[in-house]
Amino acid sequence: LVAPKDKPGRKTWGRTTLILLALFGAALLAADGMITPAISVLGAVEGLGVAIPDLNPMIITATAVLILAVLFLVQKHGTAGIGAVFGPVMLLWFAVIAVLGVVWIVRHPSILAAVNPVYAVQFFGHNRLHGFLMLGAVVLCITGTEALYADMGHFGRKPIRLAWYAVAFPALLLNYFGQGAFVLSRGPIDVFDPARPFNPFYALAGQTWFLYPLVVIATAAAIIASQALISGAFSLAQQAVQMGYSPRLTIVHTSSETRGQIYVPEINKGLAVACIALVLGFQRSTNLAGAYGISVMGTMTITSLLLFAVMRRNWGWSLKRAGALTALFLVIDLTFFTANFNKLWHGGWFPLVVAAGVFSIMSTWKTGRALLAERLRQATLGLDKFLNAVEREPPHRVPGTAVFMTSHPEGTPVVLMHHFKHNKVLHERIVLLCVTTTDEPEVPAAERVLIRDKGQGFYQVLARYGFMETPNVDEIFRACSKKNLKLHAREASFYLGRETLIITPRPGLARWRKSLFAFLSRNARTATAYFDIPPNRVVELGTQIEL
Repeated sequence: LVAPKDKPGRKTWGRTTLILLALFGAALLAADGMITPAISVLGAVEGLGVAIPDLNPMIITATAVLILAVLFLVQKHGTAGIGAVFGPVMLLWFAVIAVLGVVWIVRHPSILAAVNPVYAVQFFGHNRLHGFLMLGAVVLCITGTEALYADMGHFGRKPIRLAWYAVAFPALLLNYFGQGAFVLSRGPIDVFDPARPFNPFYALAGQTWFLYPLVVIATAAAIIASQALISGAFSLAQQAVQMGYSPRLTIVHTSSETRGQIYVPEINKGLAVACIALVLGFQRSTNLAGAYGISVMGTMTITSLLLFAVMRRNWGWSLKRAGALTALFLVIDLTFFTANFNKLWHGGWFPLVVAAGVFSIMSTWKTGRALLAERLRQATLGLDKFLNAVEREPPHRVPGTAVFMTSHPEGTPVVLMHHFKHNKVLHERIVLLCVTTTDEPEVPAAERVLIRDKGQGFYQVLARYGFMETPNVDEIFRACSKKNLKLHAREASFYLGRETLIITPRPGLARWRKSLFAFLSRNARTATAYFDIPPNRVVELGTQIEL
């Protein structure tokens, strides 16, 4: 939204800064996707240590690793089958934690006095800096709310508001009040004995048989919460590919009925390795808290800044109105964000390192593709000039349809020029296919393709896809057939280019970024697989390009 493609003239320093902020925010969200499954599952399984005090901590760690391994293994089957149980399980989870909280509130109703803000002011006044740093722990009460905004994009405002205000928020509030009431009943000296690790949530159930089903319900809820972030990471990766910030990845649609349910094997493997490594490295969910706070509050702060730009540029809000609302958000965001700084050396470094890596990949790929496109453009002949040359000196034409994919609709594809230069022939019908990504999440099927008859048997096909969609050649050809250009993927010949990148001292990118771009380019998914082109209909022509 802050960088629309149809307004290239607005490529200013401010716009570039916003794009970089958005990329780093997306990178922090990727780190969040690694931390959330690890901390959620590990925190839930730690209830076994409360139920069985003498249990070896390694058993808890091994159980969490096993659950995460199974969770990532089943991703390839999609969530359509098990998604039906998500709602009932979460309703059961919120009902249980609300009841646990109410039980202790009834026993110690004095905890309700905590709604008085005077106590908060007195707390900060008495503890000063230490009181402020406590916000680094308080932030864990609001983590997960960033996922509400992603869900709102899928379900709309009304379902999210209803679920939050009617179910999630009251249940969480009651449970936190209940934990506070339990602490009041025991006293801080007894509760926070450093020699005995204490879990206030599971303590609400006491040392009873109910601890075991509570661990099961908590683990199920943690798995569902993890699934939301894993699916979000898949969606993020797909959008990055479509918007040109990531190499092509394997995107598998796991549902024939619901658009958007996808599986990305490369991302799934990376998340699995990262989550299991986090569990083995940090051992306890409390050790991961610092990493979690930095990633979430960093994402929220960047979101607020981007929202200000959208309110001003896209919605036309006045500076006073947009600034007032943004300032309100930033007061909260920056307060919690700075309170987490003291955790930087206690796990907070992890999301920053991951975000820096992901940011480097996305920014390098985007810049590298732009540099590569410029190099190709310099060697490209204008399409009109090429067609005029064909008209003046008609070459020999062979039967059939040849499809040349291009990213620049006004230029002659380099592959077409190489093919014509070396083979001296052209097919009877030539389709120049250009697939572009729009600023909308989805493009209606009726608006999918635009066909231009360029004469001489040349047809230009412009296919438009939203940033949450995956291009497919069969789908494009079916849309063309409805517009009287009959095309069949298994009868056409697809000519694709394969670039070999040569690193040179030429300006444009730092040498290490050129090397990274070349590595990413070599390992990107092929256009044949990404666009689902029949492999036996593909002809690849290689070319060497100096970066």
